[in-house]
Amino acid sequence: MHYAIKAEVRDRGAKTLVFTAQKTMYGGKRIAVGDTIYVFASENEGGEALIARGVVTSAEATPRKPGNARQTPRVSVAVKRTGLAKRRWDGAS
Repeated sequence: MHYAIKAEVRDRGAKTLVFTAQKTMYGGKRIAVGDTIYVFASENEGGEALIARGVVTSAEATPRKPGNARQTPRVSVAVKRTGLAKRRWDGAS
């Protein structure tokens, strides 16, 4: 499967990226080892959109907090980077 994650990325050139307790998008709570993931550096955290593609090397669901029926699912994942974005996407088509 293919997934996307949008999070703060501190070291864009790192070969391994680790994301802890991240909100999931588009069915991301089913992410598993071996899945392809596209990494987006959050613009809200000073990032620049799509930065890399990788393979999930570790995935673990974060337990929900009791008493919060509408909590967004969260996962912790480790990603081995397999490629960098070749150019920055400027939003123009």
